[in-house]
Amino acid sequence: MTTPEIVDRESFRTELDRLRAREKAHTREGDAIAAARRRLPAVEVDATLELLGPDGPVTLLDAFEGRRQLIAYYFMWNPGRPAAEQCEGCTFYANQVAELANLHSRDITYAVFSQGRNVSVEPAGARTSYDEALRYRAFMDWPVPWYSAQPSLEELLVGREAGLFHLVCYLRDGDRVFETYWTKRRGVEAMDYSYALMDLTVFGRQESWEDSPEGWPQECTNVRTEAGAPGWPPLAESNGRPIAQWPRLAAGRDDDLGATTGSPAAHRCH
Repeated sequence: MTTPEIVDRESFRTELDRLRAREKAHTREGDAIAAARRRLPAVEVDATLELLGPDGPVTLLDAFEGRRQLIAYYFMWNPGRPAAEQCEGCTFYANQVAELANLHSRDITYAVFSQGRNVSVEPAGARTSYDEALRYRAFMDWPVPWYSAQPSLEELLVGREAGLFHLVCYLRDGDRVFETYWTKRRGVEAMDYSYALMDLTVFGRQESWEDSPEGWPQECTNVRTEAGAPGWPPLAESNGRPIAQWPRLAAGRDDDLGATTGSPAAHRCH
């Protein structure tokens, strides 16, 4: 087993103090960036843009649930595919937002906007894709509001590449809606605590891109694995499944999304 250099307590504290100075500078720079973010201009968005909700069409304004601000995570949904083939990155990030009370206390609503890549713009196609996504939300036991953005995706993500995960912040002023900030790719790590905790450990995330000492374990493949729940065989033919799905399967939940195609087949434990 590879280990760090072993030193006495005083030497350890000296090196840690050096690193702590850099950590404090990083924190202060983060505060300065957040201050600049609060001073960004905003762009108006059509408040009547249509979303699909559990009970039918709603508007972007409705998604605020009466609060002043809205944070929307644009989930990279793969229509017609089984649970195991859904986006591991989106599952990883969405799985870490569960307690919404703290956001609500600041007049902020959080919601998932399912993108539904390559879905027909016809209402029936969008509805089928959305129903599958709702079954995925139920399988994962996510309590957050979930909408389909497919009816207005081009307008909502104007000038951006649909099919990537995005995090977008909106402000409501009466019946008007403004976009105040957006980010994508690693910018959505703002939703994460798992990677943040991994980064504190000696081996870090254990992924191949990291700058780690020679011999450090770096064989983890992002957030998708071949196996993970006791009693479930590896899914070698399908390149695994998002890690957070394995505990749900072990608990006996049904990952059948309905009108799915391809392999592997849905797992049912009843």
